Amino acid sequence: MSSVLNNDDLIAKDINNEKLDNNLQRSNLYKLLKEREQSWWQARQQLIERQEKKMFWYGENSLIMWLLWQLVGYVVVAMALMLLNNIFGISLPLWQYVSLFVIQTIFFVSALAAKGQLANKLQRKIDNDELMREEALNEMIILAEDSLYPDVHAKSPISLEALDYYLDGQFHLASLQCLLQKEVDAGRLIMEQQPPEVGVLPPELADDELNEHASEITYRSTL
Repeated sequence: MSSVLNNDDLIAKDINNEKLDNNLQRSNLYKLLKEREQSWWQARQQLIERQEKKMFWYGENSLIMWLLWQLVGYVVVAMALMLLNNIFGISLPLWQYVSLFVIQTIFFVSALAAKGQLANKLQRKIDNDELMREEALNEMIILAEDSLYPDVHAKSPISLEALDYYLDGQFHLASLQCLLQKEVDAGRLIMEQQPPEVGVLPPELADDELNEHASEITYRSTL
């Protein structure tokens, strides 16, 4: 089956043909949809990564992690000094050892004191990622109204697997499921089997999870 994203076989003399004009327009809309999907996908992936980073470094139990990493830092420095002494015979006076660990502690205390500011800076980045994700999704929905949605209604009932095949696998399953969920919420599509909850999963895992159930997730038009 030829992809709706591929219009290479259209020749110049056919441009005036109304049907081919529509095909060209739909093909261009799908290409724009693909571009916005990539932006949405990247923003979503970056958002999840930063949310995980915030939870790890600035969550409720983050102080324990900071102390553990500082302890690891002490151990690494001590091992490095031992290797220098054993391999190259470099031995520092006691006061230099003490100074080195004092400096390391000062850096740690400074970073710990700035923890709140660092958390706020990261939160601003998360808020920006959420805004970019929502903007990209809204643009995807607008483009889908004249491309993806009409095709889904015309081919109803259609499974997520069949839709992916129709689109030559050009889109992530999680993206298609997210877009079609908007039509389900609006009552224009009925989903005959609920998909697994993938909204909180990293993008790659969400695609893998949906791929296992793609043949069972079927959409039926109410129009």
